[in-house]
Amino acid sequence: MKKVICSPKAPGAIGPYSQAIEANGIVFVSGQLPIDAVTGAMAEGTEAQTRQSLENVKHVLEEAGVSMANVVKTTVFLEDMSLFADMNKVYATYFDGAFPARSAVAVKALPKDALVEIECIAVR
Repeated sequence: MKKVICSPKAPGAIGPYSQAIEANGIVFVSGQLPIDAVTGAMAEGTEAQTRQSLENVKHVLEEAGVSMANVVKTTVFLEDMSLFADMNKVYATYFDGAFPARSAVAVKALPKDALVEIECIAVR
């Protein structure tokens, strides 16, 4: 059985998908764009966009009753691999101890012309 997770502190889905789905104790968080849910504004620059995307991930996880410590896998989508170092600097501050497994890929374009989008999988 699956459960839809939706946090008012993260931006709403911009398509036919859920912010997250929990199934059998595993939380699958959809890609989070660097949009502030209150203002609707997108952060500027790679570091600020990474921070906002991770804050959105964090809010969705909290709504599911878990935290960043429960994350086992992330995927980071970058507009260009030249942004990797700036993303990585901020990303490293969101995890303590054992870092989750991660993929980081450059894509041709992201929704709303974002530089960064981050999704994750967490377990209870």
